[in-house]
Amino acid sequence: MKDAVFGLIDKEKTRQSEGLELIPSENYVSKAVLEAMGSVLTNKYSEGYPSFDGLGISDKEWDETKIAAEILPNYRYYGGQDNVDRIERLAIDRACRLFHAAHANVQPHSGASANEAVYFAWCEPGDKILAMSLPAGGHLTHGAPVTRSAHIYNFIGYGVTADGDIDYADLEKKALEEEPKLILVGYSAFMKIPDFARIAKIRDKVAEKSGHEVLLMADMAHVAGLIAGGVHPNPLDYGFNVMTTTTHKTLRGPRGGLILSNGNVASPLKKPEKNLANIPILIDRAVFPGTQGGPLEHVIAAKAVCFGEDLEPEFETYARKIVENAKALANALQENGFVLQGGGTENHLILIDMQKSFGLDGKIYEKALDMAGLTLNANSLPTDKGGAFRPSGVRLGTPAITTRGMGVEEMQKLADWMKRVADICKEAGTEDNLKDYAEDLTTIKNEVRDLALQFPVPSI
Repeated sequence: MKDAVFGLIDKEKTRQSEGLELIPSENYVSKAVLEAMGSVLTNKYSEGYPSFDGLGISDKEWDETKIAAEILPNYRYYGGQDNVDRIERLAIDRACRLFHAAHANVQPHSGASANEAVYFAWCEPGDKILAMSLPAGGHLTHGAPVTRSAHIYNFIGYGVTADGDIDYADLEKKALEEEPKLILVGYSAFMKIPDFARIAKIRDKVAEKSGHEVLLMADMAHVAGLIAGGVHPNPLDYGFNVMTTTTHKTLRGPRGGLILSNGNVASPLKKPEKNLANIPILIDRAVFPGTQGGPLEHVIAAKAVCFGEDLEPEFETYARKIVENAKALANALQENGFVLQGGGTENHLILIDMQKSFGLDGKIYEKALDMAGLTLNANSLPTDKGGAFRPSGVRLGTPAITTRGMGVEEMQKLADWMKRVADICKEAGTEDNLKDYAEDLTTIKNEVRDLALQFPVPSI
């Protein structure tokens, strides 16, 4: 008898194939990434690390054949690691090449655990961390009171301006007043390109005033694929010490985390002096054994496959098309009466103010779009005062639909469907009343399905 789980997986395949994914943090992996994720590597315990010999950015020629063949000493707590070591070294090597980093830790289970590890590596309980506040577009792990890290470290939030950019004056003022141990640039709902050079100068002012080293960290979970594709600046090129990311959003890999850093690369067995030069070693110690146990080697293998795909020239074309589609969709939405936070987008992400647009909240619109085969998420705006479950906005993006091969022409169709759904929501008034408009929403869903099936999901 077939397990009921597999029946539900089949239903999810149908949902993904026949609908359109507009959540900016979701994407579709390749068949190769899926194959690595479902491999026998899930059976292997590999606490510790592979050898660090020959890894990191240098003048040497990259030789993946050598990396995949060599057996070097490792720092593992279990035997039978020859194949796992080679795979993890390939993942590290490819990540370093992709992001111009001296070192990469590929073991974090998620972006959240990657961030936690960096905090743990550099900060002591009570140390100050300056980060974008959640209402302004930051992430839960950047100091939201409901998180564990907010109970350990002293987070100070900076905001955004009326036009949706980072409030650099606010950031600098708070940085110089508070003298934080760590300055973090990162977000989950921000449509601009940060001025990394300006922030690095602010960090230098704080370090000079306070007399202590200040870690400069970028959480680029949303735009890492754009950085890898060369259509977004890389904070590591502007003096940032650390960059964290997830591997599944614009990078188009498995769900997981990644930490990139610059500095000394060496074995984490011996505790180093706590300074910025040693941050790669401090981070490795913070990931294991500091905050995690055994790494998920089947996921690391899938990360290695993903990074290999991202190093191909075709990925640059993909990254460019993500941004082109996002700008085209933003323009089409504005023509249809939608009011966008920040007036548009410079990356892959769009934030719509549904209250200003049509007098709606984000939740009724999210539900109606679901009924029409279009998936996005309700999202708070900087102007919202609490109410995470009844926010004024919705958040959407173009990574997944770009993976399916859609272009500017399809963005206009999306904007038109979204306007029709918004008009239905205005008539319905409440979520409960949407059932009375099921026929109208089903009509749109059928149109969405017809388009979606013209652009198959690569891995289904």
